Amino acid sequence: MIRIGVIGQSGEIPAETCVLAEEIGKEIALRGAILITGGTSGVMGAVSRGAKQANGLVVGILPGDNVEVANEYIDIPISTGLSFDYRSLILVHSSDVIIMIAGGNGTLGELSAAYLNRKPVVIVEASGGWASRVRGMAYEGSYLDERKWVKLDYANTAAEALDIALSRI
Repeated sequence: MIRIGVIGQSGEIPAETCVLAEEIGKEIALRGAILITGGTSGVMGAVSRGAKQANGLVVGILPGDNVEVANEYIDIPISTGLSFDYRSLILVHSSDVIIMIAGGNGTLGELSAAYLNRKPVVIVEASGGWASRVRGMAYEGSYLDERKWVKLDYANTAAEALDIALSRI
């Protein structure tokens, strides 16, 4: 089965970002893929809720040892015993492709980890946060450096993000 990792900020997120994340979760489930997230709140909670509404399978790669931090939509909570940054590496390595929704500093670190590990990434620019600023800062608008290991792709809708993600696997 295809494993799609979704990265994005935890905590409170704008309503528009929440709706878009839910739509992406639904698309992942409807296309028969497994959703992998960091398992907590914010983008992770919204995308998980969308996937569960479409009867999808949701895996949460959690920081620390406490599965109680998992959002209520996680089917398989995996406690790593690790901090957020190391937990994120497990998420990246466990995914076939990454979709970036909004994001703060932690999400930016996950984007960099995906690039360094040559994982395809689809950035949902319409979601705000770092996702809306990456293209302007990227090397030639498409890479994180001159090595050009992995071309970054951009989308603005859930369907477009999934079309691109599935074409990169």
